[in-house]
Formats: sequence, C-alpha cells, structure tokens
Amino acid sequence: MSNYPFRPGSPKSFTAYPRGDFDLESGTIRRTRKHRHSPLQPIKMIRSIGNRLQYYCKLHPLLVFTISLSVGVTILLLFSLYESRFEMMASYKKSDTGSNSYPLPNLQNLVMVAGHSVYTSSSCGKVDKEDSWFLESYQKNPGQAATFVAHIQEGIEVAAKDDRAVLLFSGGETRRDAGPRSEAQSYWAVAESKGWFGKEDLRSRTLTEEHARDSFENLLFSVCRFRELTGTYPRNITVVSYDFKEERFAHLHRSAIGFPESRFFYAGTPAISTAKEAARKGEAIVRAQFQDDPYGWSRYCGTDPYPGSLPWPKS
Repeated sequence: MSNYPFRPGSPKSFTAYPRGDFDLESGTIRRTRKHRHSPLQPIKMIRSIGNRLQYYCKLHPLLVFTISLSVGVTILLLFSLYESRFEMMASYKKSDTGSNSYPLPNLQNLVMVAGHSVYTSSSCGKVDKEDSWFLESYQKNPGQAATFVAHIQEGIEVAAKDDRAVLLFSGGETRRDAGPRSEAQSYWAVAESKGWFGKEDLRSRTLTEEHARDSFENLLFSVCRFRELTGTYPRNITVVSYDFKEERFAHLHRSAIGFPESRFFYAGTPAISTAKEAARKGEAIVRAQFQDDPYGWSRYCGTDPYPGSLPWPKS
C-alpha cells in the first residue's frame, strides 16, 4: 500500500469527485452559489425576535407583564440612584469651591458643650437659680442650675487655651413646654451675660448647634456643624459635660461616629452631691440603651417636640 501511486499528496493524485453538484441529465457540474450577505439580514433577525416575543406574550401574558414591570422598576431605580449621586457630587463640588464660603476656615479643633436645659427667664440676672431654667422632675434639685453654668464656663476655659478651636454650645428645642427655645441659644445667652468669664475674645469663634436631642446627636451634629463652619472635619474633639457621662461619650458615641480615640478628649464636671446616686442609675439605663442601639434610632421615633429637617445632608 505504501507504493500505491495515487495516494493523497503524491504528484499524480487527482480529484475523483469534482466540487459542485453534478447534474445527471445534462452531464454538467453546477457550481454552488456563494451566499451573499444581504443588508436586510439584521432587519430580518429583529423581526424574527419580535415575532418570538409576540408569540411568548400571547402564550404567557402574565409572566411577560411581570418581567417587563420588574425591568422597568429596576431601570427607574438605577436612574434615580444615578441622579441622586450626581446631585450629591455636585453639591460637594459646589460646597468645596473655596474657603471663602466658610466663616471659620482656619480653625481645626472642636470644643463642644452639651446642653441639658433651656433658660426661660426674661433676663439673665438669675442664671444660677433653678426657677430660671425649664427643669424636668429629675433635675429639680438645689444647685442644679449652677452645674449648667459650670459647663458653660468649663467650655470657655478649654476653648480659650486653643487658638485653633471652635466652641459650640449644642442642644435643640428639647422641651415642648419651654417653647421653641434651644438649649444651645440658652447657653450662649448665659455666656454673653457673664461677659464670657473674662474671655471676650472667644465670642467671635463661639457658635451654636441647635438640632441635637440627646448626647449622641450632641456629638454627631456638632461635628457636622463644625464642617459647615470650617469646611473640614475637626482634628481634635473635646466634649464638656457631667463626669458620669464620660463612658457614654468617650466610648459609645465616639465609636459610633468612628472618631479616633487618640484625638478625643473629655472634660467632666461633677453633678450635685444630692443627686449623684440617682444620676448614676439613670446613666446606666441610658448607656444600656445606646449599647443596644448605638445611633439612638428608637429613642425619638415620633417624639420630637419641634420636628424639622436637618441642615447637613452633605456633611
């Protein structure tokens, strides 16, 4: 077999059956026609797909409707998310177009005094008297008003030592019966009446945060307010409040907003001696609530005395 003269590839090999279709009647070979690509072929494919879809619509109308509705809703959600993201980026870009839009662009540290009551007296001559403040039942103790003044003075003393610090009095309109007066404005007015305890140059960099309803919001909203004033987030934070609340602020709230422990400081002042035991018990209950709910979502569901929108959606 190896010597077969007509094996494939030999010089004498030939094609036994010519290419094409052989016509027995005429004895000729018909060449096959090459398929030409018609420009209408894509249109035919689209029509074919359309016909199939129409067939499925008639066969399973409910299924096709459900799928179409799902696709439509998905597209709308994607468009809305894209639009909201675009608006957010535009607002960031607009807000960060320069330091000229911020009143305190050169300050980098935050000192926050957490408010605990609303000042209701028509004058500021009795700031250390309990009847000048709107007090809850657990606050009606002799000497309670003096602790509020001590917080104000401590905040001023701490901020006065740091030329790069903003002092914020924090606290919203938390008492319905006290009217639309904020704790923050109350503390600012008391500081003004006291001549800023001899630190009047601090007045120009002391402002208010008037939306917080609890200690977590005191911290979170003050950070947002700081960014609104300076254009950046604070480098260091010092919180002024009662000494028995340090665990809540320095660990629970600080961790909840993700602020570094090494740059967080706490200045605590003592509660009045006759109310220390009750204060510790109440603090244990509130701290347990924040341990279960770090952001305090459940604390103010529908109980805001004067509800309103927050001014810092982009902070």
